Order: sequence, then structure tokens, then C-alpha cells
Amino acid sequence: MMNKSLIIVESPAKAKTINKYLGKEYEVHASVGHIKNLPKSDLGIDIESGYEPTFETISGKEDIINNLREVAGNSDKVYIATDPDREGEAIAADIAEEIRPKNKKIFRVLFHEITEHGVAEAMKQPQTINDDLVASQRARRVMDRMVGYMVSPFVWKTMYYGLSAGRVQSVALRLICEREKEIQEFLPTEYWSIIGEFRVSGCDPFFAKLFRIQGKELIVPSKDNLIEIQHKGTTDRYTYITSEEEAKKYIQEIGKQSFSIASVQKREVKRNPLPPFITSTLQQEASRKLRLSATKTMKLAQKLYEGVELGEMGLVGLITYMRTDSTRLSESAVAEVREYIYNNYGKEYLPKHPHLYKKKKTSQDAHEAIRPKSVKYRPRAIKKFLDKDLYRLYELIWNRFIASQMEAAVLEITSVVVEGGVFQFKATSSQYKFRGFLQVYDDLMNGDTDQVEEEDAEVKDEKLPSNLKAGQIASVLSIVPHQHETTPPPRYTESSLVKTLETLGIGRPSTYALIVGTIIDRKYVEQQERKLYALPLGIEVNKLLTSHFSHIFNVRFTAKMEEELDTVASGKNSYRKVLDDFFLPFHESLEKANKKASTIKKSLQEETDTLCELCGKPMIIKWGRNGKFMACNGYPTCKNTKPLPEDQEKVQHLAGVKCELCGGDMLVRSSRYGTFLGCSNYPKCNNTKPISMGIKCPKCKEGEIIERKTRRKRTFYGCSKYPSCDFASWDKPYNQPCETCGSPFMVMKYSEKRGEYLKCPSCKAEVQKVEVSSAI
Repeated sequence: MMNKSLIIVESPAKAKTINKYLGKEYEVHASVGHIKNLPKSDLGIDIESGYEPTFETISGKEDIINNLREVAGNSDKVYIATDPDREGEAIAADIAEEIRPKNKKIFRVLFHEITEHGVAEAMKQPQTINDDLVASQRARRVMDRMVGYMVSPFVWKTMYYGLSAGRVQSVALRLICEREKEIQEFLPTEYWSIIGEFRVSGCDPFFAKLFRIQGKELIVPSKDNLIEIQHKGTTDRYTYITSEEEAKKYIQEIGKQSFSIASVQKREVKRNPLPPFITSTLQQEASRKLRLSATKTMKLAQKLYEGVELGEMGLVGLITYMRTDSTRLSESAVAEVREYIYNNYGKEYLPKHPHLYKKKKTSQDAHEAIRPKSVKYRPRAIKKFLDKDLYRLYELIWNRFIASQMEAAVLEITSVVVEGGVFQFKATSSQYKFRGFLQVYDDLMNGDTDQVEEEDAEVKDEKLPSNLKAGQIASVLSIVPHQHETTPPPRYTESSLVKTLETLGIGRPSTYALIVGTIIDRKYVEQQERKLYALPLGIEVNKLLTSHFSHIFNVRFTAKMEEELDTVASGKNSYRKVLDDFFLPFHESLEKANKKASTIKKSLQEETDTLCELCGKPMIIKWGRNGKFMACNGYPTCKNTKPLPEDQEKVQHLAGVKCELCGGDMLVRSSRYGTFLGCSNYPKCNNTKPISMGIKCPKCKEGEIIERKTRRKRTFYGCSKYPSCDFASWDKPYNQPCETCGSPFMVMKYSEKRGEYLKCPSCKAEVQKVEVSSAI
């Protein structure tokens, strides 16, 4: 009897789905991700021997490897089907190395979609492991390790232990800090617009905006506009209204003019559908429309790819591989979706030829775009099997894919120019003659829109009378001035940062989701209302890195390294050559910086006029885990520390509590598990106590609710009497009684439609959130 063949995948969920499609002659096992990594304790790279990495088995993976070896030894053939990307190729190489002594008949198979057809096709085309892809992944890993393990200690020496630097994360931080600097240094420019209301005999009145004076077009005086005009040497063709006095002067002149319709132009414009999703655009749209983080989006997409239980249908993979930079679609997928469009929307919605989307220069084109694996799994038909976020993401992918192969929308745009003397007003309206793909997917709806200037909002979508003609007399009903100021560039959101990184050629689909999470975890950046704000610590670290490693943490250099990694993957460049190109300038910068580390550390410390009350030496301002603080300049002989004066005042005001052990002030302090009250006489007095939210515990009625953090730094709310009382809630309590049942507090909830609202944990009554003084 012939032995079964072994298939090895990364995920147990994927193993279960694939098992369903294969016959009894196959056995499917999972590696559960990577089985090897560089050591935690040291660099793990022999630079002198051509950057030779040393990999060791990841803790806890020994049993998995032993099991794979044993099963491989008893199998006819081994097919390694880890994810079809560079990371998956490296995992495949590690697995092959471990099982080769037991079975030398090892093949590589690529499952781009987990469907019966997709699996069967892949099994017909077994390959060998691609050494170029493995080398490219190894080179990226080695680069990242060298930066992390060599630059981070420099940051520790100059600031404090625990900070980190990263090859890509530090460039992302630089972008955010540079944007923050632009915003802080921005000086607004005043300008005015003028809106006129006109009427033509027999027509309804309409609004138009002054757009030209004496042949000069009015513009928004943004920095980019002014630079472009000066660069092109066209300053005589553009102007803007600078003040209220100037606007009033023009209004007086306008009132003396006779106006008529100078032109009425109608034109048709086609609006083409967007291509199907790639990883970066999926993350951007999921953030914009669904308010999902990049990390959450990728977790949900992974689940949709690996398989979801669909009742009697069992485990079904619903989308193609989710880490891709290609908009390419297979011929079978295009044929299936075109038939679906014809049958469900009609032939007018089906273009004569399939849409083909242009490939980006940096695209690896290894996989198809992200799409549903089959149109037979309509979102609404399987909605009952999916949780809310899984359904929303699948529907987004579905709609984008269907729309990508539909006919373009057709708009009729009407532009009317009203002229009087040297003044020209313009009004524009647009109307869809044919909605085309917009029947399925409107990329301008349900998400963020670009900032609209106020004067544009005044005339946006103005409905123009249909019977306007050139030469008609137009009477002026009103002329109104509007004041404006130019606005600073917007802060990055996770979505716009991913888009910028992709445009600049920095990072790859598999890395985007990790970047923002890392710099937030390091407290370099914080996210407020989805916008990314550079924190003082992040700004200081960025200054340090860009001052001493300006060539390394540089957009162009990082993008160039990405291109070189691509050349390794394509076999056009060698592992060692690319790492030499990176390491030699990097090492030179590192040596220079390390020689100046002690001088740099002193330059980052600020002198004060405050004297240490313990030894009389001056106090200096230093950086620590919880921000800046004052420390004795006599360290390590004297270890006296205290908060900054402004923080001292703030925390004493917040606390207002005396220590029951020594009588000192209790101050608000921070730890990895959240804030707490600590005695100001520490370390002489070690008294601590939790900060109460002023709400009695609803379970034990004795303790009070306090804010705490899990090991993963997620905030929750628990009883101060823990562990005797185990009350805990993820929802933030509000000190507002429920009017329905009398519960002493309500909890804060959020939904897309309602925003923030309050819900009673007892009777489930809901009320819209109001700002109350007792809110915590």
C-alpha cells in the first residue's frame, strides 16, 4: 500500500479547508507560521562571513517540527504550501531543511486561492523552493535586525533604555514628524471669495463664484499653488483677494456692471471604476470606509482567505491571497464576473472588453488582485455565517471587484460663465446620465472626503436652470463676500500614511500593518480621531536619528533598498552585494555616532536653576519611560528624581490626597498597567493606591471602579477590591446615572451611525453621550 503524501501549510484553519478538497491519499499539517528566527539574545549575523545569519528554533515549536519530521518520514512525497510570498518562501526553506533528512522528495506548491479548483491546479504544478525569493527575504530580515540591534543601543545610551529604531518604522516616524513640523510652523494666509446670486428672465435664480478679474484667475493662495505659479512664471495670470477692504471695493465695482451669460458649455465626462484591491488599497479603504485599522483588516482578510464555516458547505475560502501588489485578474475570474454583471445588471453595464489595469513599476505581480474566489458566494447570501466586521470587509472586497469590471459612469457637466465688465462669475453643475459601476461601488461615499474650501461648499452641486443660453441678460440679486484662511497640510491617518509609503516605494504589503502599531506602542506617535500626532518623545527620537543617520533614515535610501531587495528576488542581484550597499554606509554612520554618544547624551539634557534637596547639586531634565523628569546631576551617587514643576503642579491637583503612612503628597504615577497614586516621598515611602473613578463597583458594592491595563496594554476597568471581587469591563464607565433603572453609572459605546453614546450595563437603555462634568 502506497504511503500518503504530506502537505504542509502555515495555518491550522487553512489545513482544515485544504483537507476537504483533497483525497485520502493526502495528509495536511500546519507549521503554525515561522518555525525559526534570529536569536533574541544577540545579533545572530556573522558580518565577516558575508552576513551569514544564524537561525534557531522558535521556543514552543520543537513539538511541531518533530511531528513534521515524523510524518514526512512516513510519507511518499512532501508538498510545502506555505503562503505564496517571500515570507512564505523563507518558511518553506526552513521546513525543508528540517525534514530533508527524513524525506528528500520535497516540492513547493502555491495556493493563490483556497478553492477546490485553486488547490487542484496548484497540485498539478509542483515547483522547487525559489532560492532568490528566500535570499530576498533573508536580506530584508538581516537589514532590519542590523538596524534594530545596532541603532537601538545608541538610542538607549543617549536617551534611555527600552526605545527602539527600525529601518522602515523610523522613516515612517520621520514623515509624521516632518508633517507635524509643517503644521506647527504654518502661517495662515487670509483670502476672500465673492459669491453672486443671479437671475435670468424666466429661469430660477442660481449662485456663481467670482473666478476672474481683468483676465486674472482667482486662486487659493496655498503654498503649493504659489510655488507652482512662480516656477512656471505665470504670476501675471493669477491673483487672489487679500482683505475685506479689497473684497468690498470689488463688490462696489460689481454693483455698477451689467451682467449677461457669456457662455454655457455642456460636456460628457467618463468616470472609470477603480481597480480591484491590492493590500495597500484594501487597508486604505477599510480604514476610510469601515474604520478598521490596518492590523485588524489583515487579520480579517487572512480569515476570509483561509476559510470560514458556511453551514452545510463547510469551511470555504472566500477571497484570494491578501498580500499582493498586483491588480491582475485571472481569465476565469474575469469571465465569471462578466457573466454575473450581464445577468444581474444588464448588457449596458458590461463593457465591450474587460478592463485591464496598468501595473505599477514596483509591482512584483506574483499574485492576483484581492477578489472573491467565486461570485456564487454573494455577501448577503452568506451574511448569517459571518460576524459584523468579517461581513463588512468581504462586502467591500466583493463590491470593488464587481465594479472593477463594469462600465464607466457618464456625467454631464454644465459650466455657466456670467460676465459683467472685467468680472467673470462661474457656476458648474454635474448630473449622472449613466451611473455604471456606481450602482455597486461609489468610492466617494461613506468615507473621508478631501477638505472642501468654504467657498466651494457655497456653490457645490448647484442646480443650474436648464434653459440658460449665451447672450441672456442676468440681473444681480445679491453679492456676498466670504472670508477664508489657508489651512495647514492635514495630519496623516493610518490610511494616508500607508498610501504615502506605497507611493514612495517604502515597505511592502506584508509590512504596512505593523508600522503604525509599532510607533504607537513605542509612544512616538498617538492616534486621536484617527489622525496621527507626533509625541514629544517621537520628535526627540526622530531628531536624534535624522541628525546622526540622515543617509540611512531617508526616504530615497529606504526606497532604493526596497528596489534592491526586489532585484535579489528576481535573481538580478546578489544577497551580499545588496547588504554591502546597505551596511557599509550604515556602519560608517554608526561608528561616528557611537563615538559622540556621551556628548550627545549631555546635549539632550537641560540644565535647571533647581538644586537637589538631598545633596545640593543642580537638577537636570532628562528623558525617561514616562517622559521628561528632573534628576540630580550627581547621579549615580545621588539618585534623587522628581517630576517637572509643571507636572508636579498637575499631579498634585489631580491627586489632592495625603499619604496615610507618612503624610506626604500622593502623586499620579504611571506603570505598564496604568496610572496609580504613589507617595511623593518615594523611595523613602513606598505607599501606593489605585486611582478611583468615583464609581462604586456594581458587583460587590464595596470597592470602586479603577482603570487598569492588560499585559498587552489594552485598557479595561475593574474593581479596586480585586482579587476578592472580579468585576471587569472593557467599556469606559461614565459617572452618569441611568434614568430608566437607576444604575449609578453608564458605559460609553460607539457606532458608525451614532458616534459615541451611553448604555446602561444593567437595563441596556441607551442615550446619546453628553458632556458632563462628572465624566471620567
